[in-house]
Amino acid sequence: MKKLLHSTLITLTSTLLFLGCGEPKKELHIYTWSDYIAPEVIEGFEEANNCRVIVDTFDSNEAMYAKLKAGGTGYDIIMPSSYQIELMAKEGMIQELDHSKCPNVKKNFAPTFASQIIDPTFKYNVPYAVTYTGFMFAKDKLPEGELSWSILSDPSLKGKITLLDDIREVIGAGLMSLGYSINSTNPAEIDAAVAQVLKWKANVRKFDAESYKTEVASGATVLGHAYSTDSTQVIVGDEEEGLDPRDDLAFVLPKEGFTIAFDEMVLASDAAEVDLAYQFIDYVYTPEVAKVNMEFLCGPSPVQGGIDLLDDEYRAQIVLDEATISRGQVLKGFESTPEVNELYNKAWDKIKATE
Repeated sequence: MKKLLHSTLITLTSTLLFLGCGEPKKELHIYTWSDYIAPEVIEGFEEANNCRVIVDTFDSNEAMYAKLKAGGTGYDIIMPSSYQIELMAKEGMIQELDHSKCPNVKKNFAPTFASQIIDPTFKYNVPYAVTYTGFMFAKDKLPEGELSWSILSDPSLKGKITLLDDIREVIGAGLMSLGYSINSTNPAEIDAAVAQVLKWKANVRKFDAESYKTEVASGATVLGHAYSTDSTQVIVGDEEEGLDPRDDLAFVLPKEGFTIAFDEMVLASDAAEVDLAYQFIDYVYTPEVAKVNMEFLCGPSPVQGGIDLLDDEYRAQIVLDEATISRGQVLKGFESTPEVNELYNKAWDKIKATE
């Protein structure tokens, strides 16, 4: 199902977008998560606009933000999670959007996803794809069905677990496991979450946002704290790359709750190719293009026409029903309350201190 060849894509995009002019070719620089844009989508956009798309990747919002704060420049489009955007706007890293230059966004946005984003006005942000955080695991090592966050304390899994190297995801997991909000600002609740994570840490092999994709599949670990999109990519396989489906692996969302995090497209304040960036944003909100991208991502983009074009079985696999969504919590930022950011940073330092 993943990365299906769509012979009509380049033809379609050629009719949607006008060609760039002149030589050398313009370059659109995108800073995003790994394996997050279908190669066919990039190729189609390059062909339609006579340009080159250069993709650089990060593995956490914190790493992305730190690089930009340290002077990393040269990007046009950046794809942070929703909760990071307010801080980036406050610090002048990104610019307000002119939606007249990307009309497909508001035209084609699927309203059922509105509750999963922080800013539905799209002042700085265009929702790109949503990720749900849970467990990727080997089915023959754990019982099938619902899993609890308490599985992270199972002594039989000592050294066979990885946690995401992500402050909000990890502390959020600790909070959810205790019945608290993932966006808690209560110091006592945050301290309790830290204590919970430190208990789990006795079983944790390492904190890493990428390795679970290969380590659970290879048997090096049994369970990974994992993103839904990455996990599903591994599980469904990739025929073009010679990767078979993995029926021995599964992804589940913990019964107590899970995090919902939209990754969004924002325009860098110093973007060199502003018009080309708007063309790309508009392009990925074209239904046929969004369909191709979702088949590659193995996760939903909020483009209604693209969702409607998906195979019924595949749509059911990646688009969660309302009952499941109701168990999720949307990660929010604390930029207006820096003292809460400080609480989380100190909590993270405690967790990572003896890593």
